Amino acid sequence: MSKFSDYNFAGQRALIRVDFNVPLDKQTLEIKDDTRMKAAIPTIKKILNDGGSVILMSHLGRPKEGPEDKFSLKHLVNHLSELLDGKPIQFADDCIGEDAQQKAAALKPGDVLLLENLRFYKQEEKGDEAFAEKLSKLGNVYVNDAFGTAHRAHASTAVIAKFFPKDKRMFGLLMESEVASAQKVLHSAEKPFVAIIGGAKVSDKILILENLLEKADDIIIGGGMAYTFFKAEGGKIGASLCEEDRLDTAKEIMAKAAEKNACIHLPSDSIIADKFANDADISSSVSTDIPDGWMGLDIGSMACDMFTKVILKAKTILWNGPIGVFEMECFQHGTKTIAEAVAKATENGAFSLVGGGDSVAAVNQFGFADKVSYVSTGGGAMLEFFEGKTLPGIAAINE
Repeated sequence: MSKFSDYNFAGQRALIRVDFNVPLDKQTLEIKDDTRMKAAIPTIKKILNDGGSVILMSHLGRPKEGPEDKFSLKHLVNHLSELLDGKPIQFADDCIGEDAQQKAAALKPGDVLLLENLRFYKQEEKGDEAFAEKLSKLGNVYVNDAFGTAHRAHASTAVIAKFFPKDKRMFGLLMESEVASAQKVLHSAEKPFVAIIGGAKVSDKILILENLLEKADDIIIGGGMAYTFFKAEGGKIGASLCEEDRLDTAKEIMAKAAEKNACIHLPSDSIIADKFANDADISSSVSTDIPDGWMGLDIGSMACDMFTKVILKAKTILWNGPIGVFEMECFQHGTKTIAEAVAKATENGAFSLVGGGDSVAAVNQFGFADKVSYVSTGGGAMLEFFEGKTLPGIAAINE
């Protein structure tokens, strides 16, 4: 049994750090994607079913100078009530002021209180101890269920835990499953272990690539970052994305992979275009001989076949980052092919973890989210975890 599942919250006021940083429509302020809210519901319901009350705290967006209506969590109240089967949601117009204190103190078993945006106070992002202590006084049990912010040393994610005894601070169900899935891949991956790393820039993925060289059998590299590797090896990449200042880095990664017996797979061919647009003229090319003025925006058919074969042999799969510009219909075939292969390998018994905003968006868009083993809610947090970093939000609970 997990610590959270084993804990009886009867009569307790549970202060939960959730990740309700959901996208809102700029005009209507309606929620466009409630994935993060839904992910917190099992934790909330367990506490309520035990006979406890719940105080929810989160940030929303990036407010610059104090309160702004468009970043208020009051816009989430009605939908949160729907997700909790119509339960009334109390709202505090502050997160540490008198309104929050009085409403928290008056909570009865089964009640839910949502606090106003934590980031209306600069002290939140600064990890201010006095601010964290004020928050801590609202509840008598602290639950961190916000994996998406676990890499931030903020007051509500990393500092607040010290104001609760060790037996009264814990991960929620979402955080537990996120950490367990990530640890399974990083520390006890069944072989062959295939990592699929995509995205635009090598600079964003250097640390994760270097850490995976120690662990993965095969590393598939796609997306814009692949062309920096091709140029580093002397290839012609036309107008494709390239980080000129990372050519030596790309060479070093290839050399280290050879030392570690990790096989790096680059896309042998590319779908190319004469401009970055859906209505561009489109052709295909060997990835190391792209004509001047043309750019690689997706992987080609040979690369799709090769990558699929590698993925289908895997027993463990990590996927972080798209393989092409999947947001444009003309350049989404490669990313969709990867999603299909990961789903098929999972069906065959592999454990697959998909994380990072764009790759999560891709599996959702193509309808494969329920066909992989785990879809992570934390882009930056998952990336830093696989870079081998200690996440403050996790360390605070474990200390």
